[in-house]
Amino acid sequence: MNDADSLRVASALEHLGYQPSSVPDDVDVVVLNTCVVRQSAEDKAYGRLTQMKPFKQRNPNLVINLMGCLVGVNDNPRLRERFPYVDVFSAPSDTRPLIEFLSQRLGRSEAEAETALRFAVMDEDRILPLEERGALVSSFIPVVLGCSHACTYCIIPYRRGIERSRPPEDILADARALAAQGVKEVTLLGQIVDRYGKDEPSYPSLAGLLRRISAVDGIERIRFLTSHPNWMHDELLEAVATLPKVMPHIEVPAQAGDDTVLENMKRGYTADQYRHLVQHIRSMIPGVSIATDIIVGFPGETAEQFQHTYDLLAELRMDVAHLARYSPRIGTVSERRMVDDVPADEKWRRFRLLEDLQKEVVTEIHARHIGQTVPVLFEELSKGRWRGRTPTNKLVFVESPDELRGQIMPVRITWAGPWSMRGEISPI
Repeated sequence: MNDADSLRVASALEHLGYQPSSVPDDVDVVVLNTCVVRQSAEDKAYGRLTQMKPFKQRNPNLVINLMGCLVGVNDNPRLRERFPYVDVFSAPSDTRPLIEFLSQRLGRSEAEAETALRFAVMDEDRILPLEERGALVSSFIPVVLGCSHACTYCIIPYRRGIERSRPPEDILADARALAAQGVKEVTLLGQIVDRYGKDEPSYPSLAGLLRRISAVDGIERIRFLTSHPNWMHDELLEAVATLPKVMPHIEVPAQAGDDTVLENMKRGYTADQYRHLVQHIRSMIPGVSIATDIIVGFPGETAEQFQHTYDLLAELRMDVAHLARYSPRIGTVSERRMVDDVPADEKWRRFRLLEDLQKEVVTEIHARHIGQTVPVLFEELSKGRWRGRTPTNKLVFVESPDELRGQIMPVRITWAGPWSMRGEISPI
């Protein structure tokens, strides 16, 4: 979501006449787009802010914009007091404060500011930032902003606000604009993306939205994330199974494999219900890859409860497991009402046990691809090798003297490791 927001900011800034720079001492505007979903991310944001103070002292005209979840959707006077050298504070996905501030400083008219803002919200005239045009193969489109589910550990509803679905015509305009700029793959984003349209009866479901985007010329692949087990219905699974452009890859977090922990997290399902959902997805979409999220060390999680999570992951053998150690986020239910009683070293131990298990599982899954030929969409040249992804989101590297960016090519897999695979272009 932050990647998508940053693209919009960059596009809006270019329409005010700014250009990107990689030299901190030589810039007029710095935008720090922040994430606070984990403590480490929040600490990093504070560190970057502290690093910016000397730049502001050397150049008082430097404009510093703090954006994203660190700011949140409500005014944060404590943040303003702590960082008085920050000029503009912007809520997540909100470029208006920065563009209006800069427009006034530059003496631009209200119409010029509104033009820049129009590009910032990705309407039908939107174009990518100059450095991304013709180079960006895959891009993101936010379709659901905010979240109203309020899992007990999650800060997102407090920082990004309530759930709001974007109008389908705006989303389609985004897709057409991105396709016109050379983007081949789009990923639809939402904290619970399956809930698209639930807040607006006139909007299509996510499955209906996928059908509309599939009709956009130039878009070759469509993905979506992140799903929630309670909202993963057959209509959506049928769309994935039958629409050629929608890739067979599902991201649906479990978060834990113990019913008591899941209840304390306020996830709304049991481990058995999640187990049956994974089996159902695999039956409806043959060859699908499934990614999950797991949090270890949630307040009160016993060794036995963690073992249930370990056993679930070992049984389901997921293609991807995003692992995290629980860290309390100030203001959430778990921070206010629960005790963070799992020691840090124990969280690390549990994390590494799951990490080792997942490495073993993925190594086995990837090894099955050796000798197979799969279609790979190539995104970029990285360290002398072309980097791309299969329909099931497997990372593949190929050595080739040809220009492969943006092309879907058949690749025969010759080597597979836990995190990526290598192959060679097959004759067409």
